[in-house]
Amino acid sequence: MKFSKDDVCILIPTLNEAPTIGNVVREFKTMGYKNILVMDGKSTDNTVKIAREAGATVKTQSGTGKGNAIMEAFEIIEQPYILMLDGDGTYSAKDAEKMLTPLFLGFDQVIGDRLINAEEGSFSRMNLFGNHMLNLLFKIAHSRDLHDILSGYRAFTKLAVQQMHLKEHGFEIETEISVEAVRNGQRIMVVPIKYLRRPGTATKLSPFHDGIKIVSTIYRLARVNNPMFYFGMMGAFTSILGVLTGVYVVLEWFSGTEHIPLTILTVLLIVVGIEIFMFGMISDMLLVFHREIVRELQLLQPPRQQK
Repeated sequence: MKFSKDDVCILIPTLNEAPTIGNVVREFKTMGYKNILVMDGKSTDNTVKIAREAGATVKTQSGTGKGNAIMEAFEIIEQPYILMLDGDGTYSAKDAEKMLTPLFLGFDQVIGDRLINAEEGSFSRMNLFGNHMLNLLFKIAHSRDLHDILSGYRAFTKLAVQQMHLKEHGFEIETEISVEAVRNGQRIMVVPIKYLRRPGTATKLSPFHDGIKIVSTIYRLARVNNPMFYFGMMGAFTSILGVLTGVYVVLEWFSGTEHIPLTILTVLLIVVGIEIFMFGMISDMLLVFHREIVRELQLLQPPRQQK
């Protein structure tokens, strides 16, 4: 299905991408995309100058972090379709049509899957393993397999963006976008894309530090999207801790030593763990009920025309 490229905004968040941003912008210009927005995070190199010379509209974000750049860009974009990618040259403009076409077929968001068609050397073994583990955790926590939740190549309808309530300021933003898409019941398509080796700039993502933050985000956001997982994990951990202290108390009792305070703590941990688990079950039932009500209300509303 053909679409109008004038209805698409190419969004490129950048920070010190001078070696690559010019080629990225020119590729899209050559393909006929006129609306190219570079949201710059106060680069200290020539990123802004090069992007403007290549034909992009450049805005400097007021805050810091990739998440802030994306949120600020979403506020000012007027086109009904948005194609977002990094400015480091790892994504190809040749995949743009593949990414955008599902939006014109009724999908709300498209995620470019880097993991199945990555160029040799584009991922280290640790990074590839970490990506697969984070995707597995997301699948368990949010009951949806999106294949590549950390992909920076995404396409959205403006309406889908407006449904999201984004708050993450850093590299966790892709995770939050994935969670919000699932929470809002958006129609998501995952398409394989080419992921290239980084040609000129060093990665700004710290595998360990940012990995911990992403794991924390996946778990924390499960509170509103999958409370059974969120409270269930907390309850299970507390109960297991109680059982372990209980084993120690029993072994000590057999050896003739009594630990009354530790026995009380054991009982409290097990009881509290079970109560937290039950709270998760109740929250999960309430969430299901809430989603049913929202679905019924949506069915009563007339269909919205997208401009």
